[in-house]
Amino acid sequence: MAKAKLQRIPPTDERQANRSPLITEDAIAQRAYALYLARGREGGHDVEDWLQAERELTLRIAGKRLSEPLS
Repeated sequence: MAKAKLQRIPPTDERQANRSPLITEDAIAQRAYALYLARGREGGHDVEDWLQAERELTLRIAGKRLSEPLS
């Protein structure tokens, strides 16, 4: 049987360093909680909700940056 590859998850400090300073852990937590509520408070998806919230906020920030005029 083939062994499953484990993905290394960087420590929180390293992940925070890679994140835009405009995206706070509080903002991610609030969005993740909104996703949880939208699912009808169904548990077991906390990591999925957190990652989805990070993606959404990152894309929102990237979209704003793209719409800003170049100096």
